Amino acid sequence: MEYIKYIVIAVIVIYFITRMFPTNVRNITSAQLKGELNDKNKQFVDVRTSGEYKGNHIRQFQNIPLQLLEQKINQLSKDKEIVVICQSGMRSNKACKILKKRGFKHVTNVKGGMSAWS
Repeated sequence: MEYIKYIVIAVIVIYFITRMFPTNVRNITSAQLKGELNDKNKQFVDVRTSGEYKGNHIRQFQNIPLQLLEQKINQLSKDKEIVVICQSGMRSNKACKILKKRGFKHVTNVKGGMSAWS
């Protein structure tokens, strides 16, 4: 009976870890991003609010605010890698999790977001 208790606890822990850290999400720095911006086989998505985006953005990125991502997810191709950015990397990380759950295979998060962009 004690074994079962430990197995149940292990399963619950593994479940929450996999939900918090989806597999196959690539992380890149803003310096690495510069080398990828002209890649036509990638989609670039900025998940900040439209106001933040209008204030400053990277030309290649389209704006799909995080709160609208689920509604507009059909605008994105599952055949191309998606590179996601926000202000600090937190919202883009959340967006990457959403994309992975919705079946997108190649998802990249920009660590540090626009705050690290120069």
